[in-house]
Amino acid sequence: MSKIYLFNKPFGVLTQFTDKGHEGAERETLSNYINIPDIYPAGRLDRDSEGLLVLTDDGKLQARISSPKFKQPKTYLVQVEGTRDEAQLDQLRKGVTLKDGPTRPAQVEAIDPPELWERDPPVRFRKTVPDGWLKITITEGRNRQVRRMCAHVGLPCLRLVRWSVGAWDLRGMRLGEVREAPLSDFYRPRRR
Repeated sequence: MSKIYLFNKPFGVLTQFTDKGHEGAERETLSNYINIPDIYPAGRLDRDSEGLLVLTDDGKLQARISSPKFKQPKTYLVQVEGTRDEAQLDQLRKGVTLKDGPTRPAQVEAIDPPELWERDPPVRFRKTVPDGWLKITITEGRNRQVRRMCAHVGLPCLRLVRWSVGAWDLRGMRLGEVREAPLSDFYRPRRR
């Protein structure tokens, strides 16, 4: 029987179990937090991003969760630098053209600052530059896509937290926590 695990990945952790080939200071990997044999990430989450990472012991399920072909929605809470306006949000909603082509339309809304854990290191704060939060849901997963989309419309990303993948989310999870999730969650409709 396939197993699914959810991990609330801290900032700075690589989405792999080893850090081969890197010279210099040792970087944290999934093995610093997860001691479950034969599981692998279903998708990636950049080292400088935080939040939900789904792992599984089933290669076919791994591909199905992470492949853009299956349009598994992923929701991010994004702290951006600058003043957000409706024109910028509409551009993101319609899709923007990046160097690797046009993105699919995204669900985007301006939100109040969410209740999250403190980031280590903290996000830089500048008194003279405003910032705000967006909730962005995409159905593809290009390299650094949400960061590039936000930068494209003039809203550089200060902090990016993946809140959900499909029906799974971080509700009730502590930073660094790993928990098994029912496989049936993969087949049920996503919570909003």
